[in-house]
Amino acid sequence: MKHPVDVHVGKRIRHRRWVSGTTQQQLADQVGIKFQQIQKYETGMNRVSASRLWDIAHVLGVEVSFFFDGLDALALGGDTGNMPRDVLTDKEALDLLRSYYAIPENQRRRLFDLARVLSEAA
Repeated sequence: MKHPVDVHVGKRIRHRRWVSGTTQQQLADQVGIKFQQIQKYETGMNRVSASRLWDIAHVLGVEVSFFFDGLDALALGGDTGNMPRDVLTDKEALDLLRSYYAIPENQRRRLFDLARVLSEAA
């Protein structure tokens, strides 16, 4: 049976890997494992050891704590408003995020401000 923490950490690995444009094979090669193991981590089927999580964080350019962000809200059944319960597995949200970060910073800031105004008006 999958533990909710393992599933959450796996989703965060997948999210960060996807946003950075890294394939499962590339991540596996850099960490020194097979891509099938990355698949198992990302689904929560296998638990990630502390040392392996450290290696994955280093390759993906984040702190280890990144993989645990949002875990308290998940455990408490936190309210996500109108967002999908699991935004990290929503393809549309991930596509939007990748596209957003492809925009030059000054234009991205203006787009962010526009989105904030529109969401407050809704």
